[in-house]
Amino acid sequence: MTRSIAIHITVAMSLFAGCSPTAPVVVGAKKFTESVILAELGARLAGEAGVPSRRDDLGGTPALWLALKQGDIDAYPEYTGTITRQILKDDPPDVGAALAEHGVRISKPLGFRNNYALGMRKDTAASKGIRSISDLRRHPDLKLGFIHEFLDRPDGWPGVKQHYSLPQANVQGMNHTLAYRSLVEGAIDVTEVYTTDGEISQYDLLILADDLDFFPAYEAVWLYRADLKKRYPKVVEQLLRLEGQVSEQAMQKMNAEVQQKKADEGIVAGDFLTQKLGIKPAGGGPGIAARVLKATGQHLLLVVPSLLVAIVVGVPLGIVAARRERLGRVILVVIGVIQTIPSLALLLFMIPVMMWLVGQGTGAPPAVAALFLYSLLPVVRNTHTGLTGIPASTIESAEALGLPAWAVLRRVALPLASPTILAGVRTAAVINVGSATLGGFIGAGGYGEPILRGLDKFDIPLMLEGAIPAAVMAIAAEALFGLAERRTIK
Repeated sequence: MTRSIAIHITVAMSLFAGCSPTAPVVVGAKKFTESVILAELGARLAGEAGVPSRRDDLGGTPALWLALKQGDIDAYPEYTGTITRQILKDDPPDVGAALAEHGVRISKPLGFRNNYALGMRKDTAASKGIRSISDLRRHPDLKLGFIHEFLDRPDGWPGVKQHYSLPQANVQGMNHTLAYRSLVEGAIDVTEVYTTDGEISQYDLLILADDLDFFPAYEAVWLYRADLKKRYPKVVEQLLRLEGQVSEQAMQKMNAEVQQKKADEGIVAGDFLTQKLGIKPAGGGPGIAARVLKATGQHLLLVVPSLLVAIVVGVPLGIVAARRERLGRVILVVIGVIQTIPSLALLLFMIPVMMWLVGQGTGAPPAVAALFLYSLLPVVRNTHTGLTGIPASTIESAEALGLPAWAVLRRVALPLASPTILAGVRTAAVINVGSATLGGFIGAGGYGEPILRGLDKFDIPLMLEGAIPAAVMAIAAEALFGLAERRTIK
């Protein structure tokens, strides 16, 4: 039953989206500026092969690797150190052969390294006599802030801490851009940096020497599906044109253009391709109105199907809960437990579930499934409350007239309970609109995408490009269902 619902949701979303017969080539990106720029370069190169292409921002390494293996994306930029340490969890003699076992191929290096390192403010480091990672051992009270992926990966904080025997316990997870700002403002003392980050020179930071040689080399490469060469050989040819073409200075410059000057990643990528490869620029990209309209359509494709299925499933469950007291308690407890799961955790949990159900673990399906589960409680609870709140004498009067149980429910109980049921649907709709912004973490689009991109660049206008329409949609949903509720009362 659940699998059938999930499949129907996916089919409906495809119809809404107007999928073209030719599937586009999708280049994935992680949620940081450099990866987005590189993915934009890849998408534009794929377009040069005459194939529809787009960029999808999906999150961290595990999400990108999963999406690549299962075919949700066709390629994405990765780093050799990440491939050996986090993806393969080994240092095989032939990385290409190890990746081929997963149906993935690797390009030659693109021309630059973006190594992990630890950074500090120069004045803080000087006052404490710190110049290398080993020097951190003498200062256990230092406050550290890292991105969440760095906190978990073996070539991140766990590995650094063990390799250097570091004593620090005050370690918190935060967005990469916000970590830089916290470092500058003195809220933290140490953060991880990428050696091509524009913020290093912008904030005049000290890169701590990796004196015990923990971090491997992180050379930028393409990872792409082996079947991409069979499907679109010219796309692979175009992607490989970037091999050896991106210097470290060029990458730092592009990162700085986006981070410091708030330039659009597409424009920055287009300028580089024009200057380096002579590719004609594709134009300035869509304006703000077009971007908001596109995000609105994507957001509705998350909210509407999940809410409709929640109503279709939730109202009958509420009816059962009202008519079967013991079973009703179980239903309400189970759905209540689901509601207590943090929305982001539920979203991530649905990735493997939807991979099993519909063969797609990123994008809209897991987001819709998570939103559906999150919407159930107010619908079920209010249906149960509305039906159990009807005076017993009213039901007895209807039964005395000879109405069968189904007719009593349809003609008497549900109409009387409808204002309460609609109030639950209204609550679910408002929750859905806000929670759907988390879909931006897994490439589901919607208003979450500009919010997350703006957060990464600390670009307040870009954040507002998603936050304001999301607030407007939530208010509109509240008003619409509030009007419907008032009309049912009349």
